[in-house]
Amino acid sequence: MVGKLLTRMNREKYIYLLLLPGVLYFIIYRYVPMAGLVIAFKDFNPFTGFWNSDWVGIKHFTRMFESSEVIQVLVNTIQISLLQIFVAFPVSIILALMLNELRHATLKRFIQSLIYLPHFLSWVVVVGIFVVFLRGEGLVNSVLANFGLEAIPFLTDPAYFKPIIILQVIWKEAGWGTIIFLAALAGVNPSLYEAAVIDGANRWRQLWHVTLPAIRGVIIILFILRLGSVLDTGFEQIFLMLNPFNMDSGNVLDTYVYFKGIQQGNIGFATAVGMFKGVIGLVLVLSANRLAKRFGEDGLY
Repeated sequence: MVGKLLTRMNREKYIYLLLLPGVLYFIIYRYVPMAGLVIAFKDFNPFTGFWNSDWVGIKHFTRMFESSEVIQVLVNTIQISLLQIFVAFPVSIILALMLNELRHATLKRFIQSLIYLPHFLSWVVVVGIFVVFLRGEGLVNSVLANFGLEAIPFLTDPAYFKPIIILQVIWKEAGWGTIIFLAALAGVNPSLYEAAVIDGANRWRQLWHVTLPAIRGVIIILFILRLGSVLDTGFEQIFLMLNPFNMDSGNVLDTYVYFKGIQQGNIGFATAVGMFKGVIGLVLVLSANRLAKRFGEDGLY
């Protein structure tokens, strides 16, 4: 078998050569760093190194589940992730369906370009724009003042933190997320629509019985992939939006690991929290993929 593999690699060496940079990337930046997970089971001391630090077993994991602070951070993370999945994720699908219904090609391309643009802005710029609009003397509160209404503390009231985060995600990423769905919609056989018209289906019936079933597989695959990062809410965005007033409502696992590991130097505990997040993501992906196959879908593998 090894001989056949080497023969095939020699015959298709240029294809494997093209594959090499991607493989090296995952090996160097994804798999090799996994050796550092041993820190989660040690009382890490940078002066003694990974292997010579004192072994503490599951001490950090026990502390993690006993800490009320970690529980609150986990709840915040799950809430924001669920909002991103069930509020922000469908927006890309809805936008793609709406764009697909446009028959004016020039207008369609213009709208596509317009909603793609925010994706190319960094989170620093996006958060800066929202801060300018939502701060105490910002545009929104200035408009409210003109109508005789009181200013709303958008940036300091914890109740507004999660809605603002989801609104930022939708504005920045929803348009870019339509690319995959529009590509899937482009592959729908036009004869299916013609048959639906002959059967008397209106535009809504065509959407429900032809368009959505055609992209159902793509939706399920992207949903499974999104579940894999259910505890990954995006460090940069959350970190930039945090302040002492909304910390209890907005602190998530990514920022918590930063505060504990980098600022406070508790690297072992921070690694345990990060490892827990990765394991949960893996379990969710495997479970969702198996569930998709049970219902007759292709899944990821």
